[in-house]
Amino acid sequence: MATWKRDGRVTGCQRLGCAGLAGALSLSLTAPLELLTVLAQVGTSPPWRGLWQAGRSVCQAEGIGALWKGNLTACLRLFPYSALQLASYRRFVMLFMDDLGHISQWSAIMAGSLAGTVATVVTYPTDVVKTRLIVQNRLEPSYKGILHAFYTIYHQEGFLALYRGVSLTVLGAIPFSAGSFFVYINLNKIWQEPSFRFSPLQNFINGCLAAGVAQTLSFPFETVKRKMQAQSLCLPHYGGVDVRFTGMVDCFRQTVKTKSVLGLWCGLTANLLKIVPYYGVMFSTFEFCKRVCLYRNGYIESPLSYKLIPGVDQSLQPQELQELKFLRRGNFEPPKPTLEN
Repeated sequence: MATWKRDGRVTGCQRLGCAGLAGALSLSLTAPLELLTVLAQVGTSPPWRGLWQAGRSVCQAEGIGALWKGNLTACLRLFPYSALQLASYRRFVMLFMDDLGHISQWSAIMAGSLAGTVATVVTYPTDVVKTRLIVQNRLEPSYKGILHAFYTIYHQEGFLALYRGVSLTVLGAIPFSAGSFFVYINLNKIWQEPSFRFSPLQNFINGCLAAGVAQTLSFPFETVKRKMQAQSLCLPHYGGVDVRFTGMVDCFRQTVKTKSVLGLWCGLTANLLKIVPYYGVMFSTFEFCKRVCLYRNGYIESPLSYKLIPGVDQSLQPQELQELKFLRRGNFEPPKPTLEN
């Protein structure tokens, strides 16, 4: 059992800003690997090519900037996604929490998965647009930008086209949660010590390991989802998808028939390679931004260190701390001199 508690020294807006900045930086640094993953899933990139050859082919055909196709959409999506995920996570944690304020490990993982699913479903149209921008030719684009992509998809294919494949997000959350839970229940055996003694490095390794296992198990659903997002009768070569299908089940069947079962895991290597740099940059950036907020709120002496300011009650929230400082300044303010006639 664990107790869910967040750092009250950082406001909700600051926490959201830290998460958004950290996510945008990590997405931008790993965008080339994300592009190669999506191209392999859709089938635009031949599976026999290595990552280096595939990346070089994209650069030669469309320029080096093509490695960041769709990244702006992914970054803009972060802020509503993070806000929805944090709000949903709080709700689900409160729902699963017992009367003593404790929550089991499985319930915590389920709360995280459900919160991620809610955020993904609500912001799903932006994911469809990101996929379309990635698979199109940058020199002969079908969409001139994010807003033009939204407008064109809506008017040519209808509103439901922006949610094509959304059911796979819900289905993929099941093996994803199961994989995460399998890793976390075996961490004590892996490290030969209880979880409350794990160092920050061990927790980072645990997160990467859990993400690797969970994403591997749910990757077939992600592959079919990308194919469904990319396929369109209004685009050249049906959006570049390597199989023709009429629905979700048919997409599974045609992919296995054409490329064997392993075809459902095309692009997995690039996806796994981005886990460590993605989470490494995200966690380190988030922690640094959090320290900046703690410094600005008056809890620590410098954002470059975690040395607490002596005499400051770390249990106070930012507003309470500011009110206390205001009262102290008022009590110790020297009286103003009065003029005598």
